[in-house]
Amino acid sequence: MTEAHWTAPPWWLKFFNKINVGLQRLGVPLGPTQLLTLRGRRSGMPRTTPVTPLTVDGQRYVIGGFANGDWVANARANGEATLRHGRRTQTVRLVELPESERGAIMRAFPTEIPRGVGFFVKTGVAEAPTPEGFEKGAAKAAVFRIEPR
Repeated sequence: MTEAHWTAPPWWLKFFNKINVGLQRLGVPLGPTQLLTLRGRRSGMPRTTPVTPLTVDGQRYVIGGFANGDWVANARANGEATLRHGRRTQTVRLVELPESERGAIMRAFPTEIPRGVGFFVKTGVAEAPTPEGFEKGAAKAAVFRIEPR
């Protein structure tokens, strides 16, 4: 039996993201997960999604496992965003890395965010739950450097 590989987010992801956002807005800590809010590229309204930033060589990054996902498209349209973790909110700028620079960041993901490894493998972004398997998926993901504003 082969594992399912998704090219688009699974149907249940939006539902779980709404629960995650709601709990975090109530102050319920959910590990390293933070709330990323970007302006919608069409509506102009704020759109919030949970993300888990990782740090590589002292710089923070966020990975969009679905390179054509809504929050990724919003970040590409307008990289200005806020990141909220608990009561702390930070205004940031998201700068997308070219594919040639994504590999090192993807490679760090399994070590930095082990709880997210299964999702990336199951969705087909990473070939295996190893640094090498993640690095090979660099073309399938969007990677943004988080810059303070």
